[in-house]
Amino acid sequence: MNSIVLRVVCGVLFSALVLGAVVHPPANLTQGLGMLLPASMLLGVALKGPRRSLVPKKKAPPPVAAQDVFPPT
Repeated sequence: MNSIVLRVVCGVLFSALVLGAVVHPPANLTQGLGMLLPASMLLGVALKGPRRSLVPKKKAPPPVAAQDVFPPT
């Protein structure tokens, strides 16, 4: 549920940023490029969702003691 809310919020923020750029275009190229980074990040989260693996990670096996590998002679 939280990922859906996050995607909707990022989509709304992205659309507000694009609408603001259309209504009031940036004065120069630097301002336009400065708007591209947050816009691309918001669009990425809105389309892909949060970067969380759906497959749980496997637990590492317990460490092996040196005496188990090389028994004393």
